Amino acid sequence: MSKGQNPPGIERRRFRPYPRYKDSGVKWLGKIPAYWEVKKVKRICLVHRGASPRPIDDPIYFDDEGEYAWVRIADVTASDRYLEQTTQRLSALGKARSVALEPGDLFLSIAATVGKPVITKIKCCIHDGFVYFAGLNENREFLYYLFACDQIYKGLGKLGTQLNLNTDTIGDIYLPIPSGLDQQAIVQFLDRERAKIDSLIEKKERLIELLQEKRTTLITQAVTKGLDPTVPMKDSGVEWLGKIPKHWDLVPLKRCVRLNPDSIKMGPFGSQLLAADMQGEDIKVYNQRTVIDLDFLGGDGFISFQKFHELKAFEVYPDDVLVTTRGTIGRCAIVPENAERGILHPCLMRIQLDRGKLIERFLALLIQESYLVKTQLGLASNATTIDVIYSDTMRQVLVPKPPISEQVAILKRIDERVAEISRLVEMVSGAIDRLKEYHTALISAAVTGKIDVRELARFDNNISPLN
Repeated sequence: MSKGQNPPGIERRRFRPYPRYKDSGVKWLGKIPAYWEVKKVKRICLVHRGASPRPIDDPIYFDDEGEYAWVRIADVTASDRYLEQTTQRLSALGKARSVALEPGDLFLSIAATVGKPVITKIKCCIHDGFVYFAGLNENREFLYYLFACDQIYKGLGKLGTQLNLNTDTIGDIYLPIPSGLDQQAIVQFLDRERAKIDSLIEKKERLIELLQEKRTTLITQAVTKGLDPTVPMKDSGVEWLGKIPKHWDLVPLKRCVRLNPDSIKMGPFGSQLLAADMQGEDIKVYNQRTVIDLDFLGGDGFISFQKFHELKAFEVYPDDVLVTTRGTIGRCAIVPENAERGILHPCLMRIQLDRGKLIERFLALLIQESYLVKTQLGLASNATTIDVIYSDTMRQVLVPKPPISEQVAILKRIDERVAEISRLVEMVSGAIDRLKEYHTALISAAVTGKIDVRELARFDNNISPLN
């Protein structure tokens, strides 16, 4: 890297390099400042593994009032730099059979979220999915940033589909080690930059939330009030809906479906469709994931021809509106023309519309986006929480019914406006990704000595890191 040139990813700001460099002797690290050292982890501390009391599910090892928290992988995954809480605590016996850490200790995940460093703020115990650093005298915050920078794992090569870390592989990792004052300066600089970047990201994430709220409001307004604000209105008779265009109807959904008693039908209950029935046979079972992901090609639920004929009343057809009825409730998808033959999973409902009365996408937007239908189904934030949507309830849901030509126009306008909002969301999301990439590049450049941030940090806490 030539003098004054920044590493890739941080070109937007010009940082100066250190005055002099030397070859580190480590391929991934390259050149480092002349007065920095390079040491293996095992030369600066001991690397030990955590331990678990066995059997781990024995309640004798746990105590809600225990002094030491029990750290699971999920607790570390949910944490940022610091571990401040966990969901379980150990008894004195459980603590004695695990490995106890004190506030300020640094430890590292070697399972699931592999390579993630955490500094504990609480008394805690770690199992054998973690390693910790005993006798560590270096700045723990600096080492946190080093391990958070995935550059240090490059020297390990590709071990399987992900990093295969243990006490030996971690102990053999080479680390760039500046002076204590430099470590402090780098940490203070990165903390300050991180706070700025996090603030920008938070503002952009809030902007995305506002755009999504605008999208929902736009759709709700269009499907319940129409596109022309000057059209004569009438009272709908429904408190949460208010006025609707005078020429619209407000009818129960059952009056908009095909003349078929099973036009609104839930998937088969209980023993009619068991997990054992779906073992990769012949006929697809459309499930909740199909609807949430809008994926009619994937899925792993299939039943035999024999079971299909038993449950043929639950067959799915092109243009059916599928609605999730449990768990993530009220999500919709429309079965495409090229969909495979299949049946409903018990967590779905099928609605078959009379297209002369209501267009499938218009209904799907009403169910999934409109406060009108959500309120009637008990899905709105001010309504009672429910566990299941039943077909009888869905039949009675009141829906606004504009003329078909107007439904077409409304859907076209919604598509145009939603596309505009989606483009804005994509732009903001891209900006967030670039900020995160910049932050990662900045950490890497600072902790490996590619940029000199000492002068930028010297005003913090009156430190003078310049050598």
